[in-house]
Amino acid sequence: MLESRIEHDAALDTAVSGALLRRVAEGRAPETLRLHATDEILAFSVLDRTRAGFPRAVEAARAAGFEPIVRLAGGRAALFHDATLAFAWSRPLPEPRAGIHERFREMAEILRGALRSLGADAEIGQLPGEYCPGDYSIHAGGRVKLAGIGQRVIRGAAHLGGVIVAGKASRMREGLGPVYEALDYPLDPATVGSLEDEIGGISLEKVAGALRDELTGRFELQPGEIEPGDLALARELAPGHAVC
Repeated sequence: MLESRIEHDAALDTAVSGALLRRVAEGRAPETLRLHATDEILAFSVLDRTRAGFPRAVEAARAAGFEPIVRLAGGRAALFHDATLAFAWSRPLPEPRAGIHERFREMAEILRGALRSLGADAEIGQLPGEYCPGDYSIHAGGRVKLAGIGQRVIRGAAHLGGVIVAGKASRMREGLGPVYEALDYPLDPATVGSLEDEIGGISLEKVAGALRDELTGRFELQPGEIEPGDLALARELAPGHAVC
C-alpha cells in the first residue's frame, strides 16, 4: 500500500498509477493500492476525447484553474483537487475481464464502509444527473455523490481507481459545470457533494485512515513506496496522459 503524491506534474502523477498497473501485470510488482492527494486536475476519459466539444471542455477546465489530463479508467470526466483523496488499486489477475462487476461491488462496499465509519449516510448507487455516473458510485442518502470508481483491465491485471470528496464541493461544481456543458453531458449540480457538507470539516488524513481501517479488516496491508523503476516507466508513459 502506497501513500504518495507527485506534485506539480499532473500527467506524471497519473502515469505513476499506470506504471504500477503495468508492472503488476508483468509480475514485476505486487498487488498495489496507492492513496494520494493531487493538484487541481480535470481527468478526461478516452471517451470524452471523442466528443465534439472536447476542445472547448479542455479550455473550460483550464479557465477554471484545472489541469486537463487523460485518466486510466473509463467513464466520464472527473475532478480532483486538494480536498479529494485519489485511490488506484492494481491487482494481478490471469483473466481480468472476468469479475469486473464483482470488483466494482467489492470496492464500492469498502468505500461505503469507510465513509459510514466517518458518520456519512453512505449508500451505493447512481444518482440521476451525477457527474461520471456509475452503478457503483457512493452517495449520501440518495442526494449527493461522495465518491466514484472507475476500472481498466489490461492483460494480466485490473486497475480500480477513483476519488473520495472530503470537501470543497463548490469547487467541484465550478470545474465540472462548464466542462460537462461543453461535452454535452447532463449534470445536476445539486448532486455534487462532499463529506464536509455531510459530517463537517474532515482532513484527508482522516479519510485515508478510515479507508485503511476498512481495508485492514479484509486484507493484509504492507506499507510500500514508489520504486525507481516505477517512476522511470511513469516518465515514459506521462506524455500519453497529457492534453496539449
